[in-house]
Amino acid sequence: MHATGQVIHFDTNAIRTPRAWVLGTNTKLPPNIALQWAGEVSLGFHARHKAIRRIYRYCILNRSARSALQRTRAAWIHRPLDAAAMHAAAQALIGEHDYSAFRSVQCQSETTVRRVERIEVRREGDYLWLEIAANAYLHHMVRNIVGTLLAVQHEADPAAAMARVLAGGNRRFAGATAPAAGLYLWRVEYPPVYGIPASVALIGLN
Repeated sequence: MHATGQVIHFDTNAIRTPRAWVLGTNTKLPPNIALQWAGEVSLGFHARHKAIRRIYRYCILNRSARSALQRTRAAWIHRPLDAAAMHAAAQALIGEHDYSAFRSVQCQSETTVRRVERIEVRREGDYLWLEIAANAYLHHMVRNIVGTLLAVQHEADPAAAMARVLAGGNRRFAGATAPAAGLYLWRVEYPPVYGIPASVALIGLN
Protein backbone atom coordinates (compact mmCIF):
# COMPACT_ATOMS: atom_id res chain seq x y z
CA MET A 1 0.00 0.00 0.00
CA HIS A 2 1.04 3.61 -0.61
CA ALA A 3 0.02 6.87 1.04
CA THR A 4 -0.21 10.45 -0.19
CA GLY A 5 -2.24 11.65 2.78
CA GLN A 6 -0.98 9.94 5.92
CA VAL A 7 -1.17 12.07 9.07
CA ILE A 8 0.77 11.50 12.30
CA HIS A 9 0.94 13.32 15.62
CA PHE A 10 3.43 13.45 18.49
CA ASP A 11 4.03 15.38 21.70
CA THR A 12 7.19 17.43 22.18
CA ASN A 13 8.64 20.26 24.25
CA ALA A 14 10.96 21.31 21.44
CA ILE A 15 10.31 24.70 19.87
CA ARG A 16 10.85 24.94 16.12
CA THR A 17 9.12 26.59 13.19
CA PRO A 18 6.93 24.37 10.98
CA ARG A 19 9.48 24.74 8.17
CA ALA A 20 12.26 23.58 10.48
CA TRP A 21 10.23 20.52 11.48
CA VAL A 22 9.67 19.60 7.85
CA LEU A 23 13.24 20.11 6.67
CA GLY A 24 14.83 18.60 9.75
CA THR A 25 12.57 15.54 9.85
CA ASN A 26 13.13 14.79 6.17
CA THR A 27 16.89 14.54 6.75
CA LYS A 28 16.20 11.56 9.05
CA LEU A 29 13.58 9.78 6.95
CA PRO A 30 14.23 7.05 4.37
CA PRO A 31 13.94 8.02 0.67
CA ASN A 32 10.44 6.55 0.31
CA ILE A 33 8.92 8.74 3.06
CA ALA A 34 8.79 12.55 2.97
CA LEU A 35 7.13 14.97 5.36
CA GLN A 36 5.14 17.65 3.52
CA TRP A 37 3.61 19.76 6.28
CA ALA A 38 3.91 20.33 10.03
CA GLY A 39 1.91 22.41 12.45
CA GLU A 40 0.75 22.71 16.03
CA VAL A 41 -2.61 21.30 17.08
CA SER A 42 -4.58 21.62 20.28
CA LEU A 43 -4.28 19.15 23.13
CA GLY A 44 -6.50 16.15 22.64
CA PHE A 45 -5.83 15.80 18.93
CA HIS A 46 -5.22 12.23 17.78
CA ALA A 47 -4.36 11.47 14.16
CA ARG A 48 -6.43 8.30 14.16
CA HIS A 49 -9.31 8.90 16.54
CA LYS A 50 -10.16 12.47 15.50
CA ALA A 51 -10.42 11.72 11.77
CA ILE A 52 -13.92 12.09 10.39
CA ARG A 53 -13.28 10.69 6.92
CA ARG A 54 -10.66 8.61 5.15
CA ILE A 55 -10.35 8.50 1.38
CA TYR A 56 -8.62 5.66 -0.43
CA ARG A 57 -7.88 5.27 -4.10
CA TYR A 58 -7.14 2.06 -5.95
CA CYS A 59 -5.31 2.14 -9.28
CA ILE A 60 -5.57 -0.56 -11.95
CA LEU A 61 -3.50 -0.61 -15.13
CA ASN A 62 -5.87 -2.24 -17.62
CA ARG A 63 -4.10 -3.19 -20.82
CA SER A 64 -2.61 -6.26 -22.45
CA ALA A 65 1.03 -5.43 -21.63
CA ARG A 66 2.38 -4.95 -18.14
CA SER A 67 4.36 -1.86 -17.11
CA ALA A 68 7.88 -2.09 -15.75
CA LEU A 69 7.75 1.39 -14.18
CA GLN A 70 4.30 0.97 -12.59
CA ARG A 71 4.73 -2.58 -11.31
CA THR A 72 4.69 -1.47 -7.66
CA ARG A 73 2.32 1.48 -8.14
CA ALA A 74 -0.70 -0.10 -9.83
CA ALA A 75 -2.39 -3.46 -10.08
CA TRP A 76 -2.09 -4.84 -13.61
CA ILE A 77 -5.10 -6.62 -15.09
CA HIS A 78 -4.83 -7.58 -18.75
CA ARG A 79 -8.46 -8.60 -19.43
CA PRO A 80 -10.86 -5.80 -20.43
CA LEU A 81 -12.67 -4.15 -17.52
CA ASP A 82 -16.02 -2.38 -17.58
CA ALA A 83 -15.61 0.74 -15.45
CA ALA A 84 -19.28 1.71 -15.81
CA ALA A 85 -20.46 -1.69 -14.57
CA MET A 86 -18.01 -1.59 -11.68
CA HIS A 87 -19.19 1.89 -10.74
CA ALA A 88 -22.83 0.79 -10.80
CA ALA A 89 -22.05 -2.24 -8.63
CA ALA A 90 -20.11 -0.13 -6.13
CA GLN A 91 -23.15 2.06 -5.42
CA ALA A 92 -24.74 -0.90 -3.59
CA LEU A 93 -22.16 -0.40 -0.83
CA ILE A 94 -23.00 3.21 0.02
CA GLY A 95 -24.47 3.80 3.45
CA GLU A 96 -23.98 2.33 6.91
CA HIS A 97 -23.74 -1.45 6.71
CA ASP A 98 -22.15 -4.55 8.15
CA TYR A 99 -19.16 -5.10 5.84
CA SER A 100 -18.24 -8.57 7.13
CA ALA A 101 -18.13 -9.88 3.55
CA PHE A 102 -15.12 -7.63 2.88
CA ARG A 103 -13.24 -8.29 6.13
CA SER A 104 -9.99 -10.24 6.20
CA VAL A 105 -9.48 -13.10 8.64
CA GLN A 106 -6.74 -11.03 10.31
CA CYS A 107 -9.16 -8.18 11.13
CA GLN A 108 -9.38 -7.47 14.85
CA SER A 109 -12.05 -4.76 14.80
CA GLU A 110 -14.74 -5.15 17.46
CA THR A 111 -17.47 -4.08 15.03
CA THR A 112 -17.90 -4.69 11.31
CA VAL A 113 -20.26 -1.74 10.81
CA ARG A 114 -18.86 1.13 8.79
CA ARG A 115 -20.30 4.11 6.90
CA VAL A 116 -19.33 4.46 3.24
CA GLU A 117 -20.18 7.92 1.93
CA ARG A 118 -19.09 7.66 -1.67
CA ILE A 119 -17.56 5.25 -4.18
CA GLU A 120 -16.56 6.13 -7.72
CA VAL A 121 -14.97 4.04 -10.46
CA ARG A 122 -13.72 5.80 -13.56
CA ARG A 123 -11.43 5.12 -16.49
CA GLU A 124 -8.58 7.41 -17.55
CA GLY A 125 -7.01 5.89 -20.64
CA ASP A 126 -5.44 2.57 -19.68
CA TYR A 127 -6.07 3.19 -15.98
CA LEU A 128 -9.09 2.52 -13.81
CA TRP A 129 -9.37 4.46 -10.56
CA LEU A 130 -11.61 3.55 -7.65
CA GLU A 131 -12.10 6.21 -4.98
CA ILE A 132 -13.91 5.46 -1.74
CA ALA A 133 -14.69 7.74 1.19
CA ALA A 134 -15.76 6.28 4.54
CA ASN A 135 -15.55 7.02 8.24
CA ALA A 136 -13.34 3.94 8.78
CA TYR A 137 -12.42 0.60 7.22
CA LEU A 138 -11.96 -3.04 8.11
CA HIS A 139 -8.68 -4.84 7.43
CA HIS A 140 -8.27 -5.28 3.65
CA MET A 141 -11.76 -3.87 3.11
CA VAL A 142 -10.88 -1.69 0.11
CA ARG A 143 -8.84 -4.41 -1.60
CA ASN A 144 -11.63 -6.93 -1.02
CA ILE A 145 -14.20 -4.52 -2.44
CA VAL A 146 -12.05 -4.06 -5.55
CA GLY A 147 -11.67 -7.81 -5.94
CA THR A 148 -15.43 -8.25 -5.69
CA LEU A 149 -16.10 -5.51 -8.24
CA LEU A 150 -13.78 -7.32 -10.62
CA ALA A 151 -15.81 -10.50 -10.05
CA VAL A 152 -19.32 -9.05 -10.46
CA GLN A 153 -18.73 -6.65 -13.36
CA HIS A 154 -19.85 -9.19 -15.97
CA GLU A 155 -23.00 -10.24 -14.12
CA ALA A 156 -26.33 -9.39 -15.76
CA ASP A 157 -26.99 -6.99 -12.88
CA PRO A 158 -23.67 -6.06 -11.23
CA ALA A 159 -25.31 -3.87 -8.58
CA ALA A 160 -27.67 -6.67 -7.51
CA ALA A 161 -24.77 -9.12 -7.38
CA MET A 162 -22.76 -6.79 -5.17
CA ALA A 163 -25.79 -6.19 -2.94
CA ARG A 164 -26.14 -9.95 -2.43
CA VAL A 165 -22.51 -10.24 -1.37
CA LEU A 166 -22.91 -7.37 1.07
CA ALA A 167 -26.13 -8.77 2.55
CA GLY A 168 -24.69 -12.27 2.83
CA GLY A 169 -21.93 -11.09 5.14
CA ASN A 170 -19.70 -14.03 4.19
CA ARG A 171 -16.15 -13.44 3.00
CA ARG A 172 -16.24 -16.68 0.98
CA PHE A 173 -18.77 -15.20 -1.46
CA ALA A 174 -16.81 -12.02 -2.13
CA GLY A 175 -14.00 -11.67 -4.66
CA ALA A 176 -10.32 -12.31 -4.17
CA THR A 177 -8.24 -9.70 -2.38
CA ALA A 178 -6.85 -7.26 -4.96
CA PRO A 179 -3.07 -6.72 -5.00
CA ALA A 180 -1.60 -4.23 -2.52
CA ALA A 181 0.33 -2.40 -5.26
CA GLY A 182 -2.74 -0.43 -6.38
CA LEU A 183 -3.88 0.84 -2.97
CA TYR A 184 -3.34 4.44 -1.83
CA LEU A 185 -4.40 6.20 1.36
CA TRP A 186 -5.28 9.37 -0.49
CA ARG A 187 -6.51 11.76 2.17
CA VAL A 188 -7.58 11.92 5.82
CA GLU A 189 -10.01 14.65 6.83
CA TYR A 190 -10.47 16.26 10.26
CA PRO A 191 -12.77 18.84 11.84
CA PRO A 192 -11.74 22.35 10.67
CA VAL A 193 -10.89 23.39 14.24
CA TYR A 194 -7.61 21.48 14.02
CA GLY A 195 -6.38 23.34 10.93
CA ILE A 196 -5.10 20.24 9.14
CA PRO A 197 -4.81 21.12 5.42
CA ALA A 198 -7.08 19.12 3.13
CA SER A 199 -4.83 19.27 0.07
CA VAL A 200 -3.26 15.95 -0.87
CA ALA A 201 -0.06 17.79 -1.72
CA LEU A 202 0.29 19.18 1.79
CA ILE A 203 -0.88 16.50 4.21
CA GLY A 204 1.36 14.43 6.43
CA LEU A 205 3.73 11.81 5.13
CA ASN A 206 3.92 11.08 1.40
